This record gives sequence, structure tokens and C-alpha cells, in this order.
Amino acid sequence: MKQKIYIAILFLCLSFSSVFAQENIITKRGVEFSVRIIVVDDNHRKIVKNVVIDANGRFYSYADVSGRYVVKAKVGDEIRVSHPDFETVYHTLTSSEDIKIIVENFEDKSNSILKSRSKSAQTDFYLQHIDSAKFYQKKDIEKSLSFIEKALENNQNKKRNATTYNLLGDIYLFWKQYDLAINNYKLSYQIKEEITTKISLAAAQFLAKNYEESAKTYQELKDEKLSNFEEIQIYEALGDISFATKKWKEANINYQKALQIAETNSITSKITDISSKIGDVYAAQGKTSKAENSFINSMSLAAKENPERALKEEEKVADFYNDNRRFDDEIKLRKKSLEKTKNKNIAAGTEVEDSITSQKINYKIGNAYLQKEDYKKAIPFLEKSKSDAKEKNDIVIEKDATRKISEAFANLGDNEKALKNYKEYVSLVDSLYVRKEQEIQQATRLAKKIADNQNRIASLEKDKELTQSKISLAYVDQRLSEESNQKQRILIYALFGGFLLMILVLYFMFRTNKQQKLANNLLALKSMRSQMNPHFIFNALNSVNSFIAVNDERNANRYLSEFSALMRAVLENSDEDFIPLTKEIELLELYVKLEHNRFKDKFDYQINIDKNIDLEQFSIPPMLLQPYIENAIWHGLRYRKEKGNLEISINQKDNETISILIIDDGIGRKKSQELKTKNQLKQKSKGMSNIKNRISILNDMYKERISVNVTNALENGEGTKVELLLKLEVGSLKCEEKQD
Repeated sequence: MKQKIYIAILFLCLSFSSVFAQENIITKRGVEFSVRIIVVDDNHRKIVKNVVIDANGRFYSYADVSGRYVVKAKVGDEIRVSHPDFETVYHTLTSSEDIKIIVENFEDKSNSILKSRSKSAQTDFYLQHIDSAKFYQKKDIEKSLSFIEKALENNQNKKRNATTYNLLGDIYLFWKQYDLAINNYKLSYQIKEEITTKISLAAAQFLAKNYEESAKTYQELKDEKLSNFEEIQIYEALGDISFATKKWKEANINYQKALQIAETNSITSKITDISSKIGDVYAAQGKTSKAENSFINSMSLAAKENPERALKEEEKVADFYNDNRRFDDEIKLRKKSLEKTKNKNIAAGTEVEDSITSQKINYKIGNAYLQKEDYKKAIPFLEKSKSDAKEKNDIVIEKDATRKISEAFANLGDNEKALKNYKEYVSLVDSLYVRKEQEIQQATRLAKKIADNQNRIASLEKDKELTQSKISLAYVDQRLSEESNQKQRILIYALFGGFLLMILVLYFMFRTNKQQKLANNLLALKSMRSQMNPHFIFNALNSVNSFIAVNDERNANRYLSEFSALMRAVLENSDEDFIPLTKEIELLELYVKLEHNRFKDKFDYQINIDKNIDLEQFSIPPMLLQPYIENAIWHGLRYRKEKGNLEISINQKDNETISILIIDDGIGRKKSQELKTKNQLKQKSKGMSNIKNRISILNDMYKERISVNVTNALENGEGTKVELLLKLEVGSLKCEEKQD
């Protein structure tokens, strides 16, 4: 039965004193006030519970003991009242008077005498499961999904299914499972077309970087009946899409439209956000003066909101000052923010506290002093950042601060402290690698559990549809018993539909598995990148120590400087699948130079590059060649009685392929294997295994673009020849991704 809904606004006058008080309430447009809202069933005059009220993007789902919802709003704001069992109700505020929303023909499913006790219990269970899913949404995804599954099991109502799938989309969106979020938002919208659901869908498409689809969805929303806040959301989102695709002019136009609506309706929070984003557009265009004016305005507005928002905006402006090398302004602003982090008004556990911490601010202040070359002032802030990070188990900041401290002491000429901190830095890097590997394993397990839960939920939906199909078929059998031909046709259609449904489910399962495989590959690559043989690192540090021991300070400084440059470059490129070939050659030259300084009596080396090759066209995974060169030196050339030779050459293979050759005249692989100790024989080469795995994953992702062949260089088995073939398409593909 289709429900009819109407809204009646009643002034609740409890006493003369309350009436008098109402006359003194400020109801001017733009002034925020509190208004109480109650939803009542017209048939039984009972309060309707578990409604959700949306006022300019702020959601209220908990009532007081009297069943009233206290909502913050302004005159002219549109209030949206929603519930799984009635159509969404819209109301525009004209005053601060209390509001009663009366719903006609609303069926209270939890207490209806027309339903059995079991049915009532199911309805209550559904609401309990939904509340539990919301409670664990940001705490424990496994528990949240299990309650969603139970909610679907205990519900056959399509409107409630729409609400459930929408919540499921919200859960996946929070945990950055964007493809799953998109699928569930679409499913919810198919069941029940809600504007909020479509906005969430567009937002998920944006986060998944499906910019074209996201823009299309937002454009479709323009034709809907929108509240002021929703209009702002859409224009702001269109601005975000334009900004992400580097369409600065278009982004500014959309932001300005959103800002105009926000200013007209005095939606302060959005005025702050959009002013800040307009500043981002000007900064991206190089219009620093206009950008600064926008940022100053957004900072002023943020300060009026709350300490958390002000801190976030100050951090953004400080980064702007750093980008423009205005270090004094940056330091001044960050010191101001540092004082705010000590303010008790900032609640513990907030998003701002998690992202803008005292250790991060101290680190950035110290880094600004380093960039100013004021090393003495930099050290106390970096030391404070290091100690705070260690206390809060923030190993990333602790690592970065330790590295900067080492740099500061090195520039001050205190090599002993520089070396001490650098050793600490190396140790922290190793610890970070271990932690990252653990995180990858945890993420893999979590992803599998998420996939299992989603498959079970999909299976539930399939079972429901099949059950409904069976019921329909039974009804058709009874009603059309005398029409056998028609019955057969319907049966055939039902079977065909079931077949199509099965194909669709299999497709989505295949797609999910494919996406999971890609995610696993990316996680594996992240784990394996930038890993260098620890023997090299520690041997390099020993070389520095030996220089210091014989008072060869000049060689120690030079060697440490080159080693630091190499390690810094390796870490900077650790998040990249591919880097320009020119940069890889620079890293190799630096690495070979360091090894040659240690083994001058063992080998000479040459690096030959075909002048006809356009190196800028090619990209290569970072430090891909280093393990092969390391093996040539440590397992081949090092054991020669006479001085050997190492040759690295890059030649044109064909129009789309280059050949990279690494040739040494060492003792060869067979003799090297014979010289290994029993302990060494038991251990596998982590570097070579790492390289093979990286190449395998990259070839899987980029369709066999890299190949490696290792052979003996000489017929007598001595020497080793490594040939790596690199195709142009690999680099082109990666460059295109960066441009997008």
C-alpha cells in the first residue's frame, strides 16, 4: 500500500513563559539556532523512532528521552527527514519554532498487531543489526560487515534493502574499497532513487579516480530537486574533478559558484573549505598573491569555527609558504600551530590530531631551518620531533627526523654525531621495512576477509532473488494451470533470467578477484622497492669508519656524502614503479663509484651509452640493475688474482627496445658457487629473488615489457654476462599515468 505523507507544522506552546521566550529567539537569516523536531504517526499518535535528519550535511540520528531531535540550523535551511519505512520528507525552516512532522498511514512494524511476534522480532533485529553496523563502521570492518549480512538475512523489504546497501557503500568508502562502494551505491539507487545515495556514488567514483563517470553523475544531479547544501556539494565536487584533471579555469568557475551559494545562505563551514580550495587553484596557476589572499581569508574563517579546523588550515598555508621558500613566514605560522596542539580544546583522537601532530610540526619547523641553512636552530626542533615520534611510536617521523639531524650535524662539521644519527637512521629504515611487511600481510588478510564477506552478501542477494523467483513461479503455476503454453514461456524466461543472473554474479566475482590481484601486486611492489643489500650498507659505513680511524676526514666526508646521496635517491624513488632511465644511470654511476673506491685493486669499470639512444623516452624500475652489478663485484671480480674489468653498456636493439649489458671477467658463477660456505649455500640471494619477483609482477601488470638473460661471458665458464631488454612501451605507459 502506497503511503501518503503530509507535513503539519505545529507551534508547541507549553506555557506562557515558553511563548514569551519564543518571541525573543533570533530568527534572522544567517544566524544559527537550535530547533527541536519530532516525527509522529498520524494513525496511532505515536512517536516514530530511528529517523535520520539531515541539516546542511550534518546528520542527527539520536533523539532525547522525549523523542525529539535537537538540530542546529538557520532560517531558509532545508531539513530532510528519512526512514526506511516512509518516503523522505523535506521541510524548509521559516523560524526557530519547534516542528512536528506528522506521517499519515505509517505502519509501525515493530508493534503492529497485524504481524506475528516472529515478524516483530525480525524487524527489531534488523534495526539492531543496522545500528551495530554503524557503530563498528569506523572501528572494525569485519564486525560491521557481519551485522550488514545479518540485517540482509532478517529483512525482505526492498526499501530497507536500499538503506542497507547504502550503508554498505558507506562502510566500503571509509575503508577505501572504492569499487565495492560504487557497486553497492548503484544497487541501493536501483532499488530506491535517493539523491543522497547518488551523491555518495559520485563521490566514490571520484575517489576511485573515475573522473569522467563522477562528473557525469554530478551533472545528472543538477536536474534533481536539491537543497542549498547539496548544490554546494555538487559544484564543489565538480571543482575538485577539474582540479584533479588540471583544468584550473574550470575548477575556479565551479568553486566560485559553490562559494556564492554558501555565502548567500551563510553556510560558514563550506565558505571556509571553498575559499581554501580557490587558494589551491591560484597556487597551482602560480598566482601566489591571489592564493595568499584566499588562504588568509580561509584561515580567518577557520579560526571562527573550531581549533581543529583552524589547525588544519594553518598547516596548509604553512606548506604554501614552504613551496614559495618563505621560510620565516612558515616557521612563524608553524610555531603558532605548535602552541595550539598543546591546547586542551582539541579533543583527543580527532582526525586533526592524527594528521597534524606535534612531532610533524616540529619536524617541518626543523626542516625549514635546514632549508635556511640555520643548522643550529634546526637541531632542537628535530630532536624534539624525534623524541615525540619515538614516544608515540611514529617510526616514519622518527626516521625522517633522525636523517635530518644527521644532515644538520654533517653540515656543522660534527661528523661523530652525524654518523651516530645516520646509523640510527639506517636501523629505523630496517625497522620500517619490517613494519611495512607486517602491514602488507595484515592488509592482504583483511582484503581477503572483505572479499569473502562481499561474496556472502552477494550470495544472499542471489538467494533472495531466487526465492522471490520461486514464489512468483508457484503463483503462476496456480493461476495459469489451464494455460500451459503461457506457463512454459514464463518458465523459460525465468530460467533464462536466472542464467543471466548467474553470469552476472560470476562476472562480478571475476572482476573482484582481478581487482584483488592488482591490489596484491601493488602491495608486493611497495614491499620490494628500494631494498638494497644490507651488506653494502654496513660495509659502506665501515669504510667511513676506517677513514675516520686514520684521520682521513676528507675521504670520509666525500664517501659519506656520496653514500648519503645514493641512499636518499633510493628512498625518494621507493614509491615509484618506474623512473627515467637517465636517473637510473646516475644512481648506478654513484653506486659503482662507491664500490670501486672500496675495491680499487680488484677492478676497473666503464659505462658506455649509445649516443643515438634517446634516453628520455625510456623508463625503468628503480635500482633494478644494482643487484646484478653487486653480484658481479662481490662474487666474481672480488676473487680475481689480477685486476678485472666491469663493463656496463646500453645499446639500441630495435626502434622500441634497448639492450642493457653488464659484463665482468670475474671467476664465473660456477667457481663463485664453489667458494661459498655451507651457511651461504643454505641462504638464497634476497636481492636476486627480489629482482625476479619485481620483474614478474611488473610484466604481469604491463604485458611482458622486461626480460633478463644471464649467461657466462667466456667459453671457459669465467665471467658473467647479464642482458636486460627494456621496451619503450613500459616508459610510455608510466608517463601517461603521471600525466593523467
